[in-house]
Amino acid sequence: MARARAVKALYAVLVTWLLTAPAPAPAASAEATRADRADRAARADRGPSPDPAPSRPGGAEPDTGSAPSPASVPTPAVTPVPRRPGVRGLEIAVPAYVWADDPVLADLAATGPAPSVVVLNPGNGDAPFDAPWQARADALRARTTATGEKTKVLGYVHTDHGSRDPAAVKASVDNYLKPSGNGDGRLHVDGIFFDVVSRDCGPGNTTRDHYAALRRYVQDTMHAADPGAAELVVDNPGTAIADCYLEPGHRTADVFVTFEDTYAAYTSGGWHGGNVFDPLGGYRAGTELDPSGTAFWHLVHDVPDAAAMRRTLRTAFERGAGYAYATSAVMPNPWNAAPEWTYGLQTGYAATLG
Repeated sequence: MARARAVKALYAVLVTWLLTAPAPAPAASAEATRADRADRAARADRGPSPDPAPSRPGGAEPDTGSAPSPASVPTPAVTPVPRRPGVRGLEIAVPAYVWADDPVLADLAATGPAPSVVVLNPGNGDAPFDAPWQARADALRARTTATGEKTKVLGYVHTDHGSRDPAAVKASVDNYLKPSGNGDGRLHVDGIFFDVVSRDCGPGNTTRDHYAALRRYVQDTMHAADPGAAELVVDNPGTAIADCYLEPGHRTADVFVTFEDTYAAYTSGGWHGGNVFDPLGGYRAGTELDPSGTAFWHLVHDVPDAAAMRRTLRTAFERGAGYAYATSAVMPNPWNAAPEWTYGLQTGYAATLG
């Protein structure tokens, strides 16, 4: 995950274009509807513009008699350019707890720049990851992110704070990594998202070692299917994790979700002051355990508007997160609906942070 990231200036231009563009005409897709709402919210956040925005290719122009028609002016393609090595940034990672035919996944597959990670959740990991799911995963994995890489797709597996039978957990892992009857023998995901993870080490580090064993199982299973696969394992305790989980030689995941709660909690007392903790020293950022800047992921729901979304992403970056996602959706399941703004508004803005 410690690859080169995207150059910031390119995406600063892209985001400025998105935030200042006129509201789009009505369209049939949910993505277009949210774009209209997000554009109005962004205008309100900035206040009135002192001068009209300059015209852009494809926009309405006065008829001079010699200028080409708008339809004849091509829109330049934006190609992600990897960020220089060692430059830390922020990427968008989305838990999408919907069924394979849901419009949310179609919107994510059409977003540019694409999110860096998408979590798929067929029946909490226990419904068959069959051909429709595999096709949806392949469509997502074909998209290009702001770092110039491809979107990574993870399969959801619940663990009940470490109390779920390990055989049942491995069966859920196998649902993604050993799909029966897929016919092509290929992997259709890039790893596993373990949810409801304990944040404590356990007596003698037994709980930590349980999750370390699950990570090794994912690695071994993926490499058996594809020796060249670069697996991604995520643990989601939803709060700061004990630093034993990142101990060299015993690390339980590549990425840890160290915040999952409301915008109100994120901006007040719900943030404990760090991504990791230990019983004696309390909470800390954990940057010494995360040289790549990609170990921590913050999930924030009940975000009121696009301006608050941008504040959330800035705050996540400042708090040491390498991944984040902000949504206006609310409990009981904020991960089964799209936010009121477009996914592209969020992925584009995140690419300017760093």
